[in-house]
Amino acid sequence: MANEMQMVATTPMGVTAGFQSAEGFALLQRMANMFVGSTLVPEQFRGQNNFGNCVIALNMAQRLGADPLMVMQNLYVVYGTPSWSSKFMIAMFNQCGRYESIHYEETGEKGTDTQGVIAWAKEKSTGEILKGPEVTIKTAKDEGWYIKNGSKWKTMPGQMLRYRAAAWFIRTTAPELSMGLQTVDEVTDTIDVTPQTIMKAPLAKEIRRKANSEELVPQLEATKAIDTAADTQGEVRAITSAHRRKAPTPPPVEAVPVAPPAATKAPASAPPSAGLYAGIKF
Repeated sequence: MANEMQMVATTPMGVTAGFQSAEGFALLQRMANMFVGSTLVPEQFRGQNNFGNCVIALNMAQRLGADPLMVMQNLYVVYGTPSWSSKFMIAMFNQCGRYESIHYEETGEKGTDTQGVIAWAKEKSTGEILKGPEVTIKTAKDEGWYIKNGSKWKTMPGQMLRYRAAAWFIRTTAPELSMGLQTVDEVTDTIDVTPQTIMKAPLAKEIRRKANSEELVPQLEATKAIDTAADTQGEVRAITSAHRRKAPTPPPVEAVPVAPPAATKAPASAPPSAGLYAGIKF
């Protein structure tokens, strides 16, 4: 840390940290080396593995003219998308010096879908009242923000309406202050993922694919087996029918007359045996 401080101190005067020159880029890296070793910065900027994140955050702070530590504490990476906290964007707008502080105009009936908020501010140079788009509970429901798991639209509707109205107002009135980034709440609402999903998207996709295959493959195999059996039976029936149609018809068998059986004469009764009736007088 002491060596890095000494290197920054020996940097030529007039050099601004950034990507505009080799000297500025070298100064930016030296500053990043100081921050990655600090325990006061958020985890996504701490350690040598996050050195690149720290360099980018320092460059953004230099472009915004803001304190580097404040930028790091309010710059989040949500599902791979860098985004600002809503309160940081509002603070940057209020402190830019071109406008008065943001005001909020409530619209509709509280507790219904018509409840809404319009963010507005007065431009100091012209005195013109600038208004942003209206955000309502119906808008949140139509866009799908209201029904997401872990959504704060159900528990904190008033706060969410103000945050969203301010974010839309700042992007339409002073987009340079947000540097093209959305707020954390916007990214969470617009990206179609579940809040409890911490794993990387490709891994989650692979798990869902395999889970679906385990459920569907047995059913598909059973269906294929049934279809195959039905097709086989159909083919057998078709072949049998075709064979029967093609087989030659046997010639008719002529009836052969059968002669009636010859009459059998009853044998003449034999005279009684003499030996049997010997000694008997008739």
